[in-house]
Amino acid sequence: MSDEKNANLLDRRTFFLGTAGALALGTTACGGGSGGSSFSPMGGAAAQQTPAAVAGVDSPSTPETPTAEPAAPEPAVRKIVHPGLLVTEEDLQRIRDKLAAKAEPWVGGLNMMLKTNNTNLDAKPRPLALVTRGVDGENYWQMVGDMVRALHLALRWKISNDESYAKKAVEFLNAWSSTLTELGGDSNVFLASGLYGNQWANAAELMRTYPGWAKEDVARFQAMLLNVFYPKAHDFLVNHNGTETRKVTHYWANWDLANICTVYAIGVFCDRSDLVAEASNYYKSGRGCGASANNVYYVHPGYLGQWQESHRDQGHSTLGIALAGMLCQMAWNQGEDLFGYWNNRLLAGAEYVAKTNLADANGNALYTMPFAPYNGVHGSGAAAAGTNQLRPNWDLIYSHYVSRKGLSAPWTKAMLDKIRPERVDGGDQPGIGTLLYARDPVPAAPPSGLSAFLNDAKVQLSWWGTAGASQYLVQRAASPNGPFMTIAPVTEPRTYTDDPGQGTWYYRIDAVTDAGEMTGADTLRVAVPGELWLHLPLSGDANDASGRGLNAQLKGGTSWGEGRNGGSAVQLDGRSGHIQLPDGAVSALGDFTAAMWVYWDASAVNVRIFDFGSNDVAYMALLPRDGSGKLRFSGTRNQFWNEESVTTDVLPTGRWVHVAVTRSGTVGTLYVDGAQVATADGIWINPFQLGRTTQTWLGRSQYGGDPYFKGRMQDFRIYSGAQDAAFIADLAR
Repeated sequence: MSDEKNANLLDRRTFFLGTAGALALGTTACGGGSGGSSFSPMGGAAAQQTPAAVAGVDSPSTPETPTAEPAAPEPAVRKIVHPGLLVTEEDLQRIRDKLAAKAEPWVGGLNMMLKTNNTNLDAKPRPLALVTRGVDGENYWQMVGDMVRALHLALRWKISNDESYAKKAVEFLNAWSSTLTELGGDSNVFLASGLYGNQWANAAELMRTYPGWAKEDVARFQAMLLNVFYPKAHDFLVNHNGTETRKVTHYWANWDLANICTVYAIGVFCDRSDLVAEASNYYKSGRGCGASANNVYYVHPGYLGQWQESHRDQGHSTLGIALAGMLCQMAWNQGEDLFGYWNNRLLAGAEYVAKTNLADANGNALYTMPFAPYNGVHGSGAAAAGTNQLRPNWDLIYSHYVSRKGLSAPWTKAMLDKIRPERVDGGDQPGIGTLLYARDPVPAAPPSGLSAFLNDAKVQLSWWGTAGASQYLVQRAASPNGPFMTIAPVTEPRTYTDDPGQGTWYYRIDAVTDAGEMTGADTLRVAVPGELWLHLPLSGDANDASGRGLNAQLKGGTSWGEGRNGGSAVQLDGRSGHIQLPDGAVSALGDFTAAMWVYWDASAVNVRIFDFGSNDVAYMALLPRDGSGKLRFSGTRNQFWNEESVTTDVLPTGRWVHVAVTRSGTVGTLYVDGAQVATADGIWINPFQLGRTTQTWLGRSQYGGDPYFKGRMQDFRIYSGAQDAAFIADLAR
């Protein structure tokens, strides 16, 4: 089935059970995505055609190995806590207390689980030695049924303390651990490892405190997870079914997220802190679409995070939110805050997906969503696709960010109001979030996470809101100590664009609540129309002369050669020499200007003057000569497939040349020797969208197979704001 046909089917919210058919390696990247009821898994495999090389787009040189990723940080989890996956003992006690008090919505949540009859004590396990998905005769649904039963039985035992449910849960766990030896199928086998491995681990984690589950049986179940599920999940995250090197974004976000969940859950249940770290590190710094930086493709004003699959369909988009939420919940219960990673990036994605799916009684979308163009292996996307997908995945998100943290999540709340109490999901994830995660709210938190930067020459503000706030007051001052004056009241979305005129301005946000005003903790400074952000003279050292202390480092084959007007300039050898800027040196910028003097010794394709990113998936780069023989500035959030570019004639060699690029709004402009030579609209990517880049380089590409710059560099400057033509001309004198 083609991707286009699949998208049309999904727009009609039609999902097929047990789609079969042998599919070629690397041609399927569908993922689960049903949100179906009971425990019959839906949303099977659909083949997607890999397009030919896109005309006019340079495929980068194939690196011998994938581009280096940031060094893995110290493990965030040092001592594993049990039970510590989706629920802890504290959670279970809360559930017991609320049920004993006959409190809603917990009673309603329990009834949603019980109505499935999955805790029937007469049920018998039906274990298989080989579980297949995506091929003729696939049988994974048989395992899914028993997996869901085991989880529900374990929960019912934990809630009721009735040992009969514990014994039945152990019967199911032991039957499968003593029988299952292999997962098989086409590429959909990686969905089986991801979607189901973590749920098996969650069921087992609940039962590990049961004295009636023999130690040897626990060990056998651990062995099943480590020998059957983990190898597939690990292999997928490392190799992506053969697409890792050149097409790592071939597979949609839900594929990665499912397997990250499995690695994390197995790590906890098996007391393998190395696996826990593997999963956590991939979520924070991996290259695939499921990594946090990539599953939220673009953050729109007001922190609406366009999901990586939003242009595909909403079944898979809501599944991605569910899986990311499960991962963050498991990590939270191990003492690691992935919910808050990169300024609550998951909440940004959840709010976007929730708002996309809010519909009227006839299923018609209530909102037109902002959308950044998306181009990738499977083609292009120009708008959010589908609506009204009511997957039971919102209570987990709401309960953490609103009830536990005191933030506002208006679109998540609106979606939750439509579906609470949450039902059992169709097998891709557990569902029943109302029972598991609902909690009494903490006091509201003040506005937080404020960002402020120039966009289209104006100050763009976004912030996280306060639970229960009726409105927000945007305040501005000419001094960090005030006085602050309210310049605008704001409700939703939580964003404001200010045009204050030339000067240096300070911003903060107040929330208006029933209890009075709450002032946000953040006060941010913005200079209009911009200011010097970083300045590397590169005439004897790599220190920053801007006063910000953003000193760079000389790496590899570097030395000092003759400067443009005497003195010295940094010399790069074309083999390993490059300059490393500090991590996140430009991550606070929207509009910007980058300018430099370069002396290019000899022309070579795909060399970089600068390349700011953390890997070869998301970056901004200036190439003196691309594959079409052009000087090119490009930005992307999806490898070379999605580069948004402005180009002009190739940069000259054998002489000093001043080159500059500006970005204002979505307009990019190139300058050579002080003269404007090209401009183009459609440059959506700015430094803010790239986050805290860890490979912020001069003279080196994010793609490991591309050549290094050979020649000299001097007077590298970055400004906040897009400087005008006269300013650039002065720099080039």
